Amino acid sequence: MKFIFLTFILPVCLLFFTADPGKPDKAAGSFSALPPGVSIVAGNLDIPWEITWGPDNKIWITEQKGLVSRINPETGAKDTLLQISDVWHYRTAGLLGMALHSDMKRHPYVFLNYLYLKDKKPLSRLVRYTWKGDTLADPEILMEIPGNNGHSGSRLAFSGGKLFWATGDAISDVNSQDINSPNGKILRLNTDGSVPADNPVKGSPVWAMGFRNIQGMTFSASGKLYISEHGDATDDEVGLIIPGGNYGWPRVTGFAESAEQAAFKREKGTLDPLKAWTPTIGPAGIDHYSSDKFTQLKNSLLLVTLKGKSLRILKLNPEGTAIESEEILFENQYGRLRDLCISPAGDVYISTSNRDWNPSPGFPLEGDDKILKLSLSGSAGDLIAGVRQAAADKNDGTGLYSLYCASCHKDNALGVEGVFPPLKNSDLVKGDELPLINKVLKGSSGKVQIRGVVYDTSMPSFSFLKDEELAGILTYIRSLQPGKLSEISASAIAEARRN
Repeated sequence: MKFIFLTFILPVCLLFFTADPGKPDKAAGSFSALPPGVSIVAGNLDIPWEITWGPDNKIWITEQKGLVSRINPETGAKDTLLQISDVWHYRTAGLLGMALHSDMKRHPYVFLNYLYLKDKKPLSRLVRYTWKGDTLADPEILMEIPGNNGHSGSRLAFSGGKLFWATGDAISDVNSQDINSPNGKILRLNTDGSVPADNPVKGSPVWAMGFRNIQGMTFSASGKLYISEHGDATDDEVGLIIPGGNYGWPRVTGFAESAEQAAFKREKGTLDPLKAWTPTIGPAGIDHYSSDKFTQLKNSLLLVTLKGKSLRILKLNPEGTAIESEEILFENQYGRLRDLCISPAGDVYISTSNRDWNPSPGFPLEGDDKILKLSLSGSAGDLIAGVRQAAADKNDGTGLYSLYCASCHKDNALGVEGVFPPLKNSDLVKGDELPLINKVLKGSSGKVQIRGVVYDTSMPSFSFLKDEELAGILTYIRSLQPGKLSEISASAIAEARRN
């Protein structure tokens, strides 16, 4: 039985004014007790989104433009299982999540999620394929929901004979809190697309709600479900998911620190994350480590990051209900990291994402994108190089710009053509102070049409920053312009707030 949502929305796209600096928020801790080396398993991949360990002891991968392949972890040999012809690839849209049935011998099902266009509107499609040796065949569409070129999620996971699908909010400020919308949710389905009888709400696929854009999802050995999620300008999160739970977006971010958020939390009973990051780090794939191979990693969540360009080891308490510590590896060594998987032997494999729509300065590197292997053999130098890096000075305009603006508008302030506007030679930046101040305090909204598809060109508010922090950022941006422009003072920011 298929479960099809027939609700459609006007496709829009949120263009962030937020950061992707790759500068550490604090000095990364030492992980000298962990000495694995790093080796390259495969290279020259085309934006791998999902990597997972297959029943044939190969690494199964999705690449955003529509390719599903397997890679031999010993030789790096790659063979294609499927090329999906109607994938719509634009920015973060494309072929995304993949999950394999936990019993592939009896149920050789592979679940895929990808974006396609119907009447110039993006839809997110969930499909079940059957694995037949060297190919994926017999596609069965299980569900279609509104999509977008951003905020479409998507991760898939399989547990207890059920499929879990993490969806994005599709750039809507109402979907996540609407129980009747499939967006901004974790959905739980039977393998035929029908709704399990024991879901929290009878007849509904919704397992949990109140999400913005989940980028990682994993089950622990004990069955606990964890996710990683992109915030907006603040509060990237890692959370423990409770059936029927409401995680607050867009009314609550992070730990509900404002009075308004706290009131909504009391009213709706929303749940806190285990950890939140501001400045944001761009969390992506997440896995739970339960192997005995790396004893220092056992009972940890391994999280890779895009903006942070790092591997984070989040040590859990024995119950798995709290994060006790965080270690940071790889910072700025291999670029954006999208996903990871763990072999039955306990080796860790990580995929880079340096050929995607928003590469960091200096990337892609030769041979990108790659799959890297962490193992106990080989030199540990590549792994631990740079672990003890000095923290960036976040208190001056340069450091603050790097933290909050550089991923979109880039270190050189030239932006991304057709996506993020340049700040150099910008009339807004070179003009009077007040319009520029108001834009970053209040954010902005707007729309643009690209190839017949309408996107939102909104920018979020950065009013959460202190007056002196905003003054530092705007003064630094103005210093990049030709000629000498006046500095923007904290008092000017404060006056604009009052008005």
